[in-house]
Amino acid sequence: MAGAFLMEIRRATQSALLVIRAAAELPSAPVEVSVCADSLEVRSGRSCDAAALPAGVRLAPSSCRGLRRLRGDGLHLRVRLRCPPPAADVVFTLKESLKPNKNYIFYCQSCGDIVVKDWKFLRVLPLPSEDWSDLVEEWCCHPDPFARSTLHPQHGDCFVGDTYFLVNSGNESHVPESPVCCSEAGHHASQSGSYLKSKENTRVICKRCKTMLGETVSSDTIKYYVTEVNIQPAEGSFSPTPRSQFVQSMVAQCLLELSSAKSTFRFTIKGDNGKTYILVWLLNSDTLLVESFGSSSCHSDFTLFGDILTPSSGPVGTWNAVKVLYQPCIQCRNKELADAWENDMGVHPLKFPSETCLELLLILGLSTTSLPPSLRCMNSFQVCSGDGD
Repeated sequence: MAGAFLMEIRRATQSALLVIRAAAELPSAPVEVSVCADSLEVRSGRSCDAAALPAGVRLAPSSCRGLRRLRGDGLHLRVRLRCPPPAADVVFTLKESLKPNKNYIFYCQSCGDIVVKDWKFLRVLPLPSEDWSDLVEEWCCHPDPFARSTLHPQHGDCFVGDTYFLVNSGNESHVPESPVCCSEAGHHASQSGSYLKSKENTRVICKRCKTMLGETVSSDTIKYYVTEVNIQPAEGSFSPTPRSQFVQSMVAQCLLELSSAKSTFRFTIKGDNGKTYILVWLLNSDTLLVESFGSSSCHSDFTLFGDILTPSSGPVGTWNAVKVLYQPCIQCRNKELADAWENDMGVHPLKFPSETCLELLLILGLSTTSLPPSLRCMNSFQVCSGDGD
């Protein structure tokens, strides 16, 4: 049977929700489920599905409780674990991904073209929170001393923001220049490295695929979004990452970093046009998902949100998961809630290119539909569970 089971394990409580999805295919037939410490077996009529659990995941069969059958889902039950599941792999944060005095190559994530080669930074420094200037009035009893100050990187600097890198354009070692036509701006623009700069448009665009990579902040400062460039050490080999997996990975890292550093769990996903596209509420990041795929033709590539590593191969896959609630805000949907979050100091804004916001919304939607129907919604929000390895 395709997709025999889905198990959602919480590390903090050492408990798991087990959904026997195979039982949904024959809703009127009797189903026999055998839960062992290291395996699961589902029998229905003459068919039998058995799957060994991954190393490190061991169940306590005697703790099974709450067995029920839900239409469209299959069988649900809860079970305890004998021992804590394997710890999640340590993920390098955005601020740790770049080191001073090392050469890097910036690639366009969408097409793999080189944006900048042999880029060496003397300093890599974190930027303050995006809304830091809004709080100055609370800190100072006199006029804002930073009103005319801007944080622009000098030669050899790289400033790391929540969702972007600020770099000095004088650092760049460009690929050979050639004149190209920027169809978006409707006139010719000169190509510098792998992007186009139009006098009428500050968008930084890949010369090959015309994807937006960032924007020019000033005459000597460029902002590259973390979802649009793949930064690799110059001495290493480049291996492209599927677009949806890369977007999920980078957004998941942003959520985890900010929730850990600022105890912030609600986020607005905004486009470079200033519009709010998605409201995101981070539920937890200690989940381990285990899924038996059954027939590979029935497995969705978008099962999970936040892929950072490819799931384990074989009939049973495992993912360290990030679980979020979300609400789309396109076409004036959820406008009242979006306005309320906009004015809430506990909500943190994350800015990405508008096209990437739409990509992320599609990924979230596909992830939600791959879950059992009863797990897709919570308190009017849609649910997405995903890989955070």
